[in-house]
Amino acid sequence: MAGRREVVLDAGIEVVGLQGIRALTHRAVDAVAGLPAGSTSNLFRTSGALLDAIVVRFAERERANAEAMFAGATPRTAGDLAGVLVAFAHDATGPNRALTLARYAILVEAGIRPALRDQLGATGANVNAWFRAWLLLAGSADPERDGPIIMNHWTGIVLHELARPAPKFDPASQIHTLLTSLIGR
Repeated sequence: MAGRREVVLDAGIEVVGLQGIRALTHRAVDAVAGLPAGSTSNLFRTSGALLDAIVVRFAERERANAEAMFAGATPRTAGDLAGVLVAFAHDATGPNRALTLARYAILVEAGIRPALRDQLGATGANVNAWFRAWLLLAGSADPERDGPIIMNHWTGIVLHELARPAPKFDPASQIHTLLTSLIGR
């Protein structure tokens, strides 16, 4: 069972993801969390402290989701890795839509707040290392080059789906084509 801090931070992610960064207030988080007024401000005295903690929490949740989703996956070909990324795109635009929207809102905010850039860079470094390892397994000759190309394309596909949901979202063809053109096999 989640403690009060996690409940508050998850509610903060929900506020940011569904209402935008400007809606992030202590009062809004209390309301979404179903807690008495003042509960969030007792844990996080400033909105900056709240946002910093939300960034850490959403990174924890994304990592936990990815680990649960891909437990035991060992993509040994471009096709295998494409399948993993397609499943992840469906998860990011479906069950974890609010979490993904929060990530994009925070990325935009990082363009304004340099401290967030540093924080996102630190959490992103772990994801990048994990993805480079998968690229090597799948046969990439240059994971340093291929990783950003693939993930930037994936990010764009997901962003477009979040902004303009398609009745039958299916990124498989694009992702498979990109990976096989970069990696081969």
